[in-house]
Amino acid sequence: MADDRVLLQLAGLVTKYLQVSDEEFMFSKFVLSLYKLVENVKNLRYDAFTKTVRENGGEDFQEEFIRDVFAAIESSRPEDKIKSESLVHTEEKVSGLNEPKVKVGLLKSRLAEERLLNQSQSITVKSEPSIRTVLETKDVLLPKQEVADEVIKTRPGSNGTRFKRRLNYAVGELHKGYVSNITAYGAFVRLDSPASFTSGLCHVSRMLFDGRTRIKHPQDVVKPNQEVYVKILQIESGARKDKISLTMVGIDQLTGLDKLDEIEESDSRERGREKRIENAPKRRRMTSPERWEIRQLIASGAASAADYPELNQNVEEDSNVDGDDDILIDVELNTDEPEFLKGRNYSSKVANPLLIMKNPAGTMSRAAMSGSKLVQQAREERIQQQKQTESEARAVRYSSDPLALMRQNDNANRSQTDSVISEWRRGQQNHKIEYGKKTNLSIHQQRKSLPVYGMRSELVKAIRENQFLVIVGETGSGKTTQIVQYVYEEALNIVHGKHKVIGCTQPRRVAAASVAKRVAEEVGCKVGEEVGYYVRFEDVTSSKTRIKYMTDGMLQREALLDPSMLKYSLIMLDEAHERTIATDVLFALLKAATKVNPDLKVIVTSATLDSQKFSHYFEDCPIIQIPGRTFPVEVLFSREPETDYFAAAIDCIMQIHVSEPNGDILVFLTGQEEIDTSCEILYQRMKTLGKSVPELIILPVYSALPSEMQSRIFEPAPEGARKVVLATNIAETSITIDGIKYVVDPGYVKVNAYDAKLGMDLLIVSPISQAQANQRSGRAGRTGPGKCFRLYTEVAFKTEMLPNPIPEIQRQNLSLTILMLKAMGINDLLNFEFMDPPPVSTMVNALHALYTLDALDDEGFLTPIGGRMAEFPMEPALAKTVLASVDLGCSSEVLSVVAMLSVQTVFYRPKEKQTAADQRKQRFHSIHGDHLTLLNVFKAWELSGRSSSWCKENYIHERSMKKALDVRKQLISIMNRLRLSLESCDDVSVVRKAFCSGFFRNLAKRDPHDGIYNTLVDQTPVHLHPLLAIFGKGIEYVIYHTLLLTSKEYMHCASAIDPKWLTELAPRFFRKSDPNNLSERKRKEKIVPLFDRFAESQDAWRLTSHVEAKKRALSQLHQ
Repeated sequence: MADDRVLLQLAGLVTKYLQVSDEEFMFSKFVLSLYKLVENVKNLRYDAFTKTVRENGGEDFQEEFIRDVFAAIESSRPEDKIKSESLVHTEEKVSGLNEPKVKVGLLKSRLAEERLLNQSQSITVKSEPSIRTVLETKDVLLPKQEVADEVIKTRPGSNGTRFKRRLNYAVGELHKGYVSNITAYGAFVRLDSPASFTSGLCHVSRMLFDGRTRIKHPQDVVKPNQEVYVKILQIESGARKDKISLTMVGIDQLTGLDKLDEIEESDSRERGREKRIENAPKRRRMTSPERWEIRQLIASGAASAADYPELNQNVEEDSNVDGDDDILIDVELNTDEPEFLKGRNYSSKVANPLLIMKNPAGTMSRAAMSGSKLVQQAREERIQQQKQTESEARAVRYSSDPLALMRQNDNANRSQTDSVISEWRRGQQNHKIEYGKKTNLSIHQQRKSLPVYGMRSELVKAIRENQFLVIVGETGSGKTTQIVQYVYEEALNIVHGKHKVIGCTQPRRVAAASVAKRVAEEVGCKVGEEVGYYVRFEDVTSSKTRIKYMTDGMLQREALLDPSMLKYSLIMLDEAHERTIATDVLFALLKAATKVNPDLKVIVTSATLDSQKFSHYFEDCPIIQIPGRTFPVEVLFSREPETDYFAAAIDCIMQIHVSEPNGDILVFLTGQEEIDTSCEILYQRMKTLGKSVPELIILPVYSALPSEMQSRIFEPAPEGARKVVLATNIAETSITIDGIKYVVDPGYVKVNAYDAKLGMDLLIVSPISQAQANQRSGRAGRTGPGKCFRLYTEVAFKTEMLPNPIPEIQRQNLSLTILMLKAMGINDLLNFEFMDPPPVSTMVNALHALYTLDALDDEGFLTPIGGRMAEFPMEPALAKTVLASVDLGCSSEVLSVVAMLSVQTVFYRPKEKQTAADQRKQRFHSIHGDHLTLLNVFKAWELSGRSSSWCKENYIHERSMKKALDVRKQLISIMNRLRLSLESCDDVSVVRKAFCSGFFRNLAKRDPHDGIYNTLVDQTPVHLHPLLAIFGKGIEYVIYHTLLLTSKEYMHCASAIDPKWLTELAPRFFRKSDPNNLSERKRKEKIVPLFDRFAESQDAWRLTSHVEAKKRALSQLHQ
């Protein structure tokens, strides 16, 4: 049988070049037969194939078509040699090109057979069959051995001899199928092969796994040529051929297993429960007039009150009244305060993210909130183009014309490719990839060339004599890689004859791993031996390790087991100026550890000049300044405030390039969108100017950019050209770029701030601090005198910028930090020795969140559950979910989902293949939500043998899947250490229940009128993203993992839940609503007129409004 993939490729080429639909692979099989004639030719096979095609009716075909067809067939020969359907009899041997044409007699007999097999009309066979003959007849020429059906001769009366197929299929069999056609009532599926002649119909009502949910159109579930698993439901005998009815109900589309018995068992349990409820004795609820009448009879003595006990019975206590119990369920927030938080109104003391700005009403703050009009315009153009493409797709969505659909897909893909892969990006793709800086120096010479090398003796002496030390040095001075080596080489890590570890913390896990690899290369060992690193879910150390790089969060976690840091001789807190939460906590923990462990030494390094604060905190310790290679920098301020900082930055770049002397440009922008947009705009402007200006090399830098493109910024610009580096604040201190003489500083940065009202982290564009502005200007003086163009006024620099950036501990969620401190036995948080204490309201909110998660008791002390939660290196809500899964018996599934959530998104959508990626993603969708969708992905990846090809076919990041697997293994090791059982379950509803126990705060309820979801905490409107699995399902209650703030507040990773779970799993946060009392939420609800809810005046329905309208009308008549 011909290879299916080759047939699909050839059918696509036929449609592309000849504009003819080849659904039955008729022409594709004929071309394969022509290739068979020249298959044994060793030399010049392509020329022989071209000659054969030309002689058999293809004289008008384009050379590109014949070349692509030949390439498609040849590409399949090495591994799976195609057995093409030759038109000659199997006993006939065709050698080389001796018989280029097919014999007429064989063709006549063969065509006669095919007419019988396909029940087609009689066709006059020409003396020489050709490609044109095949295209016109629409007959598929098949060899006898490929006919899987048995031909039976029948005599249906006077109509003559007819043939009918007997199918070798049976009812109940499972088959892999391929969707061949989609109609309004179902989809036709070819069985076993896309080239098969046996197909069946899967009705629209039998296309979902549960079999209960009805879909609007089959196009919402399946797509043409999609692989599906189906089961034969019925075979009806017909006059010409048998009709096959198919079903997808109960068929797992990932594994192809039949799980219908599980669905029927679940349904039977549900029907049994409903039957018990129906058989229970029910009493009709008495109406108000009836109650009043009976009360009057009792008062008059005509009736006894004992005969009517329901008069005094609470409606909520009557469990047998008519009505649906599920509809009556309503929950509200539990306002009861724990003992240790009484008197603190934590709900109203919500941290405002805008407080990170010094002057929210200033010119810079207003410009930051309004955004850039140039960026908005580019974004709107992209959205408009996408909407146009989608509207064209909807126009042919239900079209039965396959050619129109294929043309639409080709046009959509082409337009998306042109819009995304611009000329600038195409030029970048052709650039030769090189990594890092080039140097001819040996490692020893490179170490000597660093500025820190000249101060080696002074640094070693200061470390010997002081327990605390503050070192200030610019980025690139060598303090991160060299100081720990000086300590190791001078044997300062040997304390009382014992070799101890030298620790160095980094704020980012990537920096910890990369620096460790560099230092291991300089020391001359493998990573994990003398030099290692330790980041979350990855420990590359051993008993030999003497220099250990780690993230500050992991050292904080080590303090749980070793508060005195006895295994360390020296700890260096690198990049302390970034002031992460973990670094601030480590300041206090290490200061306390030195009192218990006098042999411990602490070094704090910073790239900024704010060193006095660190010195004062650590008992006025010495400060050592590493001299840098700096030159004078001329700072230029704007005369007037800039309303659009992005447009001003683009204009400033062009002005520098045109009018300033040679030298590279460094521009600070806020994020990826601004950087990508600026690259496109600069390229278009340079293209407009042409050769009248020198070449400008445009280089972006942000975290999501591939490393090969990031490394290009270190390459020197060619002679006569200038490079412009467009970077985020990562270029302030984390990287050093030589050759920069001009810095463009718009004065803004994206700051991560926690909004306690929304319960989410927000990325807010905010003015930078004065220290950050000075750091940016210093980038222009690395290799020579430079200039810094500040796109804000000098007045704004002095009045609208804070002296230093606000530490993370004062603007982010502290739940995990407080849980860690509680686990260390630190309960007096208000008197904890923070360098910059966080707001009291933020700490109270975090304490209340931990209390509702059962991590703290009524007195504010850590519970056994809270102690176990602290053992997991993740946010408290996820840790509570893992612990709840142990009790529910679904810990294996929950660990898989938690591991998937801990990595970046596993799905990717190439902009030129978004439709195909979305179709593949829909195969994994669960009707219950995205948590189970991630579980389906992980299970399918495991069943595929963790295949790389499977990831490519399904648009899955293989690297993310491998990282999720590593995270899962680490979590299993933690559970084994805590002696927690690892169990698997068959009921997926308990998986959602486990996540509800941890993420109940992230609850949203659907408004039945608007269809919009509102959070139950503060009634904030949130939306389901169209890519979510439960989008458009009309689910009432959902929980979400996080909120993404773009144009709207979108829920990320949402799942449906049962509201009954809320009061069961989170009684400290939710309680059942009392129908006799109005909650605070119900008091705020207002009656909205339904007749004209979109009227300009919502009071138009009132009688007073009608009276006033009549008065106005009468007054106009009297005028």
